[in-house]
Amino acid sequence: MEKIGEEGEESPERNPSSSTANRQEGEENTPRHSVNMAEGASCSDETRETLSEDDDNKLSLITWNVDGLDGEEQPERARGLCSYLTEYSPDVVLLQELVQPYVRFLHKHLGVDYTFIEGGKEHYFTGMMLKKSRVTLLDSEIVAYPTTQMLRNLLVAQVLFRGQKFCLMTSHFESCKANAEERMRQLQLVMRKMSEAPDDVTVLFGGDTNLRAAEVAEVGLPSSVCDVWEQLGRPLCCRFTWDTKYNTNNNIPVNRHFRFDRVYLRRASKDGVPQVDPDSMGLVGLEKLKCGCFTSDHWGIYCRFSAE
Repeated sequence: MEKIGEEGEESPERNPSSSTANRQEGEENTPRHSVNMAEGASCSDETRETLSEDDDNKLSLITWNVDGLDGEEQPERARGLCSYLTEYSPDVVLLQELVQPYVRFLHKHLGVDYTFIEGGKEHYFTGMMLKKSRVTLLDSEIVAYPTTQMLRNLLVAQVLFRGQKFCLMTSHFESCKANAEERMRQLQLVMRKMSEAPDDVTVLFGGDTNLRAAEVAEVGLPSSVCDVWEQLGRPLCCRFTWDTKYNTNNNIPVNRHFRFDRVYLRRASKDGVPQVDPDSMGLVGLEKLKCGCFTSDHWGIYCRFSAE
C-alpha cells in the first residue's frame, strides 16, 4: 500500500441522498482486504485471536464512532454493532455519534449485561457501556466544551475494575479540517483532565478525536500520557480508523485515510498501585453486513490492558 502520512484531506460533506449502488448487495460477512496490504495480515483475524487468550485479569475496551447519523441501513448496522459487542464482550465500550434508536436497541439486547451512561439525549451524543459482572460504576459526569459549535462534550466515569480505580473518558472532538483550533482546545482540556486525576487512578480515554498529526504535535501530550497505538509500536494493521479505500459506506471516490480514533492512557503513579500497560490493539467492524454496508464508516478499536 502506498505510504501516506496521517495528514490528509477532510472528507466531503455526506450527501444524504447517496445510494448504496457501489456496495456489493447480498454479501454477508465478507472480509475486506487488509488495510496493511504489504504485510498481508488481517487485523480482524489478529483481533479475534486475542479472544481465545486468558483475559480474566485483563481489561478489554472497544471505542467506536458508530455513525448513527447515517440513516442508510440503520437497523442492519445497529444489529451489526450489537453482534460485534456480543462476540468480543468487552469490559468497557466507548461509543460516539450515538442516536436514540441505537441506544434503545442496545438496551434491549445488552441491557442485562451492561450499565449504560449517555453523554446526551438529543440529536447525537456519546455513550459508555460497562460490563456489570466486571466493572462497577462509582460516578459519572459530563464536561462541557465551552466553545463547541457541534454539541460536543467529554463524558467521564469513575469505576472499579477488580478493585482498582479507573477513570474512563470518551469524546467526539469537533469535526472538519477548518475546526482545528477548536479541536485542539478540546484535546488540551482532555489532557488536563487526565493529568489532574488522583495518582491512585488509572485514566483511559478513547474516542473519535478527528485529530491530524500536526494538531497533536502543536498541542503536545503530557509526559504522563501515552498514545496506546504508539506505545504498542505503531502496528500498521490498525494505523487508520477512517479509510475510504476499504470502507465504502460514504461512497467517496478518492482514497483518504486518517487515524481519527485514538486511545490514550495515563497510568496511576502512586506506590503500590498496579501499573496498567497496553497488551494488544486491533480493529473491529471490517466485515460487510448482508445489506452491503459496514457497521460504520469508522473501524472500531479493540484494546486489552494488563495490570502488574
